[in-house]
Amino acid sequence: MNDVAQGTKTVLITGASRGIGWLTARTLAASGHRVYAAMRNLNTSNAQAAEELTTWADSQGYALKAIEMDVTDESSVANAVSQIESDMPIDILINNAGIMPVGISEAYTLEDIRHCMDVNFYGVVNTCRAVLPGMRNRRSGLLIHLSSAAGRLALPFFGVYCASKWALEAYAESLHYELAEFGIDSVLVEPSGHATDLVSTTPKASDTGCIASYGEAANKPGELIAMFQSMFDAGEDITDAANIAETLRQLIECPQPRPIRTTVGHDMGVERINLQTAPVQAEILRSFA
Repeated sequence: MNDVAQGTKTVLITGASRGIGWLTARTLAASGHRVYAAMRNLNTSNAQAAEELTTWADSQGYALKAIEMDVTDESSVANAVSQIESDMPIDILINNAGIMPVGISEAYTLEDIRHCMDVNFYGVVNTCRAVLPGMRNRRSGLLIHLSSAAGRLALPFFGVYCASKWALEAYAESLHYELAEFGIDSVLVEPSGHATDLVSTTPKASDTGCIASYGEAANKPGELIAMFQSMFDAGEDITDAANIAETLRQLIECPQPRPIRTTVGHDMGVERINLQTAPVQAEILRSFA
């Protein structure tokens, strides 16, 4: 196993069956960390993904294990965390699992929106609540939350997705302040558009009658998705999802203090928003102190 600057860490990453989670699991394992790659349906629909990850790791002598976890199921999360903790303490949680609805916001029903929030927000709550007691007891730990540029911006046809990421941003930053006295860090990574399957697997809105009532405007979400896909097909380095995996590795291995927010990819103005809101946030914290 390779040595790393800050020592080998035990990392739990959610949504590791594909995309950013898959790449990050490989990147961290290759850097010498012990990786638990969490995914749903480990023995069914994701069995091949799990086998490919573990076969690759075994062939290289890396410490990587696929583990069953559905972030929307509190008992599933608790069981997975308990299984890992019985083997070794979890040093780092990467909340990566997520979905990206793109469509007419009005046409997403409450059930549609609950599903998105279950994965993108409540799933994060489930995993944090499962790992934090052990981290607080050990007075050390790191939570990294995969947000998005959409967690700082409001975009047309991304209303449901933005809402879930805005909620994540608030929760993660509040944890940052609350957990500091326990030696635990909570930070956010805010990628812009990157070439993953989030675009091709976007959940559709269920209210077809509402969609039809928008007339020609109902075509705009599809055109937007096609635009993003065209950008990704161009294969530019800045949209390579491996950039996000590398950013996560750097955050894990960098000395503290870490930035609360780290942007990745095209500059959509998010860095400017972060810089301009930081003094306001600091003033609020001073008033509490």
